[in-house]
Amino acid sequence: MSMDMKVNFAGVEFKNPIVTASGTFGFGKEYAEYYDLSKLGGICVKGLTATPRLGNKPPRIAETPMGILNSVGLQNPGIDAFIKDELPNLKKQDTVIIANISGNTIEEYAEMTEKLCNAEEKVDMIEVNVSCPNVKAGGLAFGTSADSVAAVTSAVKQVADIPIMVKLSPNVTDIASIARAAEDAGADAISLINTILGMRIDLNTRKPVLNNNVGGLSGPAVFPVAVRMVWQVASAVSIPIMGMGGVMTGNDAVEMMLAGANLIAIGTACFDDPYAPIRIISEIEKYMKRNGIDKVSELTGKVVLN
Repeated sequence: MSMDMKVNFAGVEFKNPIVTASGTFGFGKEYAEYYDLSKLGGICVKGLTATPRLGNKPPRIAETPMGILNSVGLQNPGIDAFIKDELPNLKKQDTVIIANISGNTIEEYAEMTEKLCNAEEKVDMIEVNVSCPNVKAGGLAFGTSADSVAAVTSAVKQVADIPIMVKLSPNVTDIASIARAAEDAGADAISLINTILGMRIDLNTRKPVLNNNVGGLSGPAVFPVAVRMVWQVASAVSIPIMGMGGVMTGNDAVEMMLAGANLIAIGTACFDDPYAPIRIISEIEKYMKRNGIDKVSELTGKVVLN
């Protein structure tokens, strides 16, 4: 049985629906030692900022049951170094390249978008991380307000000539209204979920295990929340969705697609098993074969509600 694994996502063709999640795959160099990166549907690179960042002081990663907490703090070389030193090699990988950007002001988001769009070699898509603190609004994350999400989306769309995907924070009360705000402001796609804010305390020192006190929870523990939020957003918008959050197996990926995702991003699973994205592609194919499905895109949104 020949299976069609291609996905057209906001006008960009992916050879399969599996993308590596930002912040979990670096710029691909380390994983390229394990397998050919062209086997992936796409690579979403480490979060980029306007200037280089060293990130937070350690400890900044801690294991917790069924997941990890992280407060890495967006350590990265900055947008200019990425364009100069990392992007040329990424463009040789024969897979879709997605840049993830984080800003402290709306102007920073727009400036980074302009730089990526004016670069000699372009990424295929930009993922706009709105879980960042808005320094002009007292540090409140952009993603917690429909108005601020719309403002960021509108600003980047005005200067972008490639598709824009907005990455939503799950740390909100109404994810659907935030997604609609992004769509109404011109977003070409949505990705979710980002990490859920969490905390652990060392019983011996009585101090938080992370130097930053709190961090983002990812891994299998958040998967049911991610599936629920993907379903809610898919019911609220008409633009495509990249779903993520605790996907560890092909069955997880299929479940999230049934909830409404078009693409699936693999993150924490890569830390446990470098081959996880490749294995998950194979497992999706096996599910399709068992169930007589010849196009992977036919899985999206096919949940049968009670």
